[in-house]
Formats: sequence, structure tokens, C-alpha cells
Amino acid sequence: MRLTLKTTLATSLVALTLGAGAAQATVDLVYSDTVSENDVRSQLLQSEFGDCLGDEFNFQAYHGATLVAQGTELTAMQRGNLDMGNLAIFDFQNQVPAVGILGMPFLFRDYAHMRASYDGGVLDDLLGQVEAETGVHFLAFPYIGARQLSYIGDRRYMTPEDLAGVRLRMPGGEGWQFVGQAMGATPVPVPFTEVYTALQTHAIDAQDNGFPATHAMHFDELINHLALTNHLIAANEFTISQSKWDSMTADQQARVQMCADRFEAALDAETLRQESELQATFEAAGIDVYTPDLEAFRSHAAAMYLNSDYSAAWPEGLIDAIAAVGR
Repeated sequence: MRLTLKTTLATSLVALTLGAGAAQATVDLVYSDTVSENDVRSQLLQSEFGDCLGDEFNFQAYHGATLVAQGTELTAMQRGNLDMGNLAIFDFQNQVPAVGILGMPFLFRDYAHMRASYDGGVLDDLLGQVEAETGVHFLAFPYIGARQLSYIGDRRYMTPEDLAGVRLRMPGGEGWQFVGQAMGATPVPVPFTEVYTALQTHAIDAQDNGFPATHAMHFDELINHLALTNHLIAANEFTISQSKWDSMTADQQARVQMCADRFEAALDAETLRQESELQATFEAAGIDVYTPDLEAFRSHAAAMYLNSDYSAAWPEGLIDAIAAVGR
């Protein structure tokens, strides 16, 4: 009887030990972003990244800025309070001013140019500098759409001069606000989750998200003009803290990278699909969709940036190197 009891206890102890080891082997990944949980970006994040990870990972995604306020994700990762985020390039600019070059309007000609620039090596040194100085690791750069100027107004805005006095919502932070100035408008910082109300109450006149976000957040219910400026070909930085990345095994890192690549490819494809279809949807709803004087906007933005302190930190020759990609 004693032998049986000892055997049973020993077996139970082994089982408990193995169970504890299995629990310890599970990698928790806590993620935060600003988009709604019902947004297709959130759905693809779960299906193409979260579900892809498998049982070895516990992926916990928080959307709508419910866990971390917009613009504070990088600091949260650096403090160990957050593992992952889908950040904008301006989130890194205060700590690494050189990276602001990637937020210059009209830097990329189109999606193909942006993707070739990120994938072709021309940005490797700059992105490596950001990783080294901020303590994060870039996994992917998913495309979220070309930003367009959409607004409530009684006329078309064809040039930057037409935007004088127009209150254009931009995310908080100097980098984002300067984009609004470079477009000729008066930038107003408003969190993404509050843009609909700001438009509805006329606290702002305009916003500049891409087609998918404009539709998903129902901004198209309020605007009556949409200028096809394509001023920012927007790719987010799908990011993990370096400490979390270093804590994983090589096999775990490979799995995370594979799933991040899947997420990037899926979101790119969905964003491009929506961009090809939503213009007709907007026009059918009575929104005036038009093309402004793009050269006037390009030259105005270029002059603003090149004559500012922002460009002083940009790597020498990188503007030309990016422009040469795909030529």
C-alpha cells in the first residue's frame, strides 16, 4: 500500500512538474493599438498573426487604445509594460530624429515604391539605428493605405493655399502636426478614437486617413469632399520589444517572424483591395472625390521640410536613394 501511495505521489509530482514547465514555456505577448476590434486590421491581426502562433504563445490583443493611449506604446514597451504594437513612424521621431524622413509627405510614389523601399535594403541602416537606440525589434511593415484629405466644406481645395485656416485633424506629436502644416492646413491633435465626434461637432474640418480607416470608422458618413492627395503611403511598424524578442528561443523567434510576415501580406492585400473598391462606394454616397494640384502640394511640403530643423537629422543622400528605388 505504501509503495502504491509513493508511486502515485511520485507520478502526481512528475505530472505537476511537467505541467508547470509547459506553463512556463508559453510565451505571453501583450499587444496594443488604436483601431477598433471590429476593424478588418484587428481581425487579420488575430487570424494571420495571433492564430498562426499556435499553443506555445498566448497572444493578447487590446484595441481602441483601451490598454495604452495612442502615442505612448513605444514608452510602454521600453518600460516593460507592453510587448508589441503597430506603431507609426512618428512614434520614434523624438528619440531618433533621423527616422522622421520616412514621415515626409510624398516621399513614396505609391504602394509599390514603398514596399520596394522597405524590402530592398535602402532603409536597413536607418531602421537598424532605430532598433538600436529605442530597444525594439521591427517584425514587419504592414500597409494601411494612402492618406487622403477628406473634409466637410463647400468647395474643393486644390492647393495648399486653399487649406489656410482649415482645421485638419492629425495625431498628437510634433511630427504628425508638421505634416498638417506642410499640407497648408492648421493641424489639430485629436486621438483616432475621437475623430468622428470631432467632425460631427465641427471641432475639426478635415481628417486625412486612408480609404479603409475612413470607411471603417464611418468618417465617410460626415465628409462631403475627398481630395486624392496620396500624401503619405502609410506603412505601420509592427514592433516587439527587444527584451521580449531576446527572451525567446530561436525557434520561437522564427515562428513569430513567420506569422508577422503573414500578417503583413494579408493586410497589404486587403488594404489594396479596399482602396480599389471604396472610391466608388464614396462617390455613390454623394462624396465629391477629386484630384487636386498634386505638384503644388509636393513642392510646398518639400520646401517646408527641407527648410526646417527636421531635415537636418536626415541621413545624407537617403532622399535620393529612396527616390531611385524602382526607377
